[in-house]
Amino acid sequence: MNQIAVQRHSVFTQSLHWLTAILVVAAFILGPEGSQQQIYAAANDVQRQWHETLGLSVFTLSIVRILWRVLDQRPPAAPAPRWMGLASKAVLLALYALLFAVPLTAVAGAWLQGHALTLLGGVQIPPWLSINDRLGSSLAELHSWLADSLLVVAGVHAGAAIYHHAMLKDDVLRSMLPKWFPGL
Repeated sequence: MNQIAVQRHSVFTQSLHWLTAILVVAAFILGPEGSQQQIYAAANDVQRQWHETLGLSVFTLSIVRILWRVLDQRPPAAPAPRWMGLASKAVLLALYALLFAVPLTAVAGAWLQGHALTLLGGVQIPPWLSINDRLGSSLAELHSWLADSLLVVAGVHAGAAIYHHAMLKDDVLRSMLPKWFPGL
């Protein structure tokens, strides 16, 4: 570790970051697949409720993250070539855009197909949009593509953090890890 103390993101920022990552992965794993009939079959109710609850949680956390980002002080950026700074900003922008687009396309697609959101505990949020099954199906397909893209971009983000740690030997990764995290 560097002789100088690592400048870290706030505990709240770290918590939002890692909770979002965990919820995104869990929502992806629990995402029902197949036709509209398969997704909304009674046999898939519990899995779909988990997926929809996790997705809505990711959306809510993303709003909190944006609001907190405006207020929070971040550690100074590690010295890097201009292209790395631009790439970092592009990946961050893509992540935030996807964190909003993935749940919004899911909700709009479900509502356009006439389905309520059903959260854990059976809480239902009825459709706010008029039925347009064709558009709903297109948005549901877009949702799947965007969810896959979110995982790819998150993988690039994680890979860059590991590259910073292993190759550049800077504190980019450490700044987002809790102080108690072992080995770093």
